[in-house]
Amino acid sequence: MPVSLYMLICLHDPRDGYYATRAGFNRDFTTAPETSQVFGELIGLWAAQEWLARSSNGAQPPKLNLIELGPGRGTMMRDMLRVARSVPDFMTALDVTLVEASPLLRAAQAETLAGHTIRHVDSFDDAPEGPAIIVGNEFLDCLPIRQFVRREGRWHERQAGVNRDGGLVFGLGPPADLPPGLSPAGDEAEFAPALETLVDQLVRRFAKYPGRALLIDYGPTEGAPGDSLRAYRDGQQIDPLAEPGASDLTADVDFGRLRRLAEAAGLSVHGPVSQGPFLTALGARERQAALVTANPARATDIAQMIDTLVSPDQMGERFKLISIGSPGLGAPAGFAETA
Repeated sequence: MPVSLYMLICLHDPRDGYYATRAGFNRDFTTAPETSQVFGELIGLWAAQEWLARSSNGAQPPKLNLIELGPGRGTMMRDMLRVARSVPDFMTALDVTLVEASPLLRAAQAETLAGHTIRHVDSFDDAPEGPAIIVGNEFLDCLPIRQFVRREGRWHERQAGVNRDGGLVFGLGPPADLPPGLSPAGDEAEFAPALETLVDQLVRRFAKYPGRALLIDYGPTEGAPGDSLRAYRDGQQIDPLAEPGASDLTADVDFGRLRRLAEAAGLSVHGPVSQGPFLTALGARERQAALVTANPARATDIAQMIDTLVSPDQMGERFKLISIGSPGLGAPAGFAETA
């Protein structure tokens, strides 16, 4: 089977798939929202600023869909809603939708967001209509990828199969053409078909209603990733074939291709920009100072958590953000340098 099908089954099988059986946050891997509350708070302030920017004759939209793709345990949304209270009219306007198919994760999200009114839907297309701000942190890296390898001048698709001993192995299929729009940097390339689907979904939504999506993930700014498929269990990187269904599978995001697809569709695109400068521009250090003032005994821990988010040698450079919105929108906060 192609790598994309292997990845899809391992992650999303409704009975034995990773997301159906394990909530691996802070065990198999750690995300930015789980690192510090400041991450979600700043994304929440970004969303509030976007709502304020929708002013028409001084009046913001009375209702705004806040949609999160792949919400994990609900940690980022919890922190976004906490800071939203500082803008009461924004908080009142929000209608929160979580796009999550996993019953296990839905239960975790409901527990984290107890006290808030939320809606769960299985897919982005099921989200309610109307103006929207869409956020997704480490959502794109879980989309199934196809992998291609060049041998003796011909491209072949990598496949997962079973050897004579019954073990899982990678092999190559017959010669195949590369998918259109793929820009390989060497003899290996990855292709996420779902990026086109996502852009099509955004095009349909933004053709009817104004909105903006903010997507946060890791991957190169230009050029298709090579072989970036990785697996994690209990905080350790392992062979992607070692524990199917019991380990998290992830791959780098082709931000260059995502940008080109969105631009070709006529959407407003800003970025990608690195996470460190983005969070710093939104006030990460100022929020750090406020937290230290309120919790002086935790000053060192707070500083370390913020450094993890913004330092170039940690998450600050590896993680990128891209903004995709309705045609004609100007640069949002944190993206002014890319306008």
